[in-house]
Amino acid sequence: MFTNKGKDVVEGSSSASATDHRQQKQASQPAPLSRYESQKRRDWNTFGQYLRNQRPPVALSQSNSNHVLDFLRYLDQFGKTKVHLQGCVFFGQPEPPGPCTCPLRQAWGSLDALIGRLRAAYEENGGLPETNPFASGAIRVYLREVRDSQAKARGIPYKKKKKKRKLMKANLDNNPNISLQQS
Repeated sequence: MFTNKGKDVVEGSSSASATDHRQQKQASQPAPLSRYESQKRRDWNTFGQYLRNQRPPVALSQSNSNHVLDFLRYLDQFGKTKVHLQGCVFFGQPEPPGPCTCPLRQAWGSLDALIGRLRAAYEENGGLPETNPFASGAIRVYLREVRDSQAKARGIPYKKKKKKRKLMKANLDNNPNISLQQS
């Protein structure tokens, strides 16, 4: 027996009940979220907060692709990627030798990943895939324009990888048992 802050505690009985209490507490807590799930939840909450701060406030269920585009433009002010303007002396240089006054923007890859997470979160929160504002054509066009303009500003051509049809055709010629499936 030992004394704990003026109370007598029997060693065996208190540790057993503390262990039971810890086990019950652990059983009632959900498993920790993955990094992706945490980011997705944080992004969803941020978008919801953005809509609530609009005048007049916009309900998540009433949001559309224009709200999403405005949100993406709003996020640009917090970007860390230097995007040179057309008149900048460093426009088109992948590694400019000095500083300039061109704005910082959100990187295309960050925006693309954000839209992917928000697209998934929308449907997980009861939205229908057909009405998902994050999956609209306007968002895809915007992302393509951001990607192209950022690549041009840095002098990095972005080329979509093409499927190697010649290699597939050669494999077919060598192995007649393989058939192409139309998709």
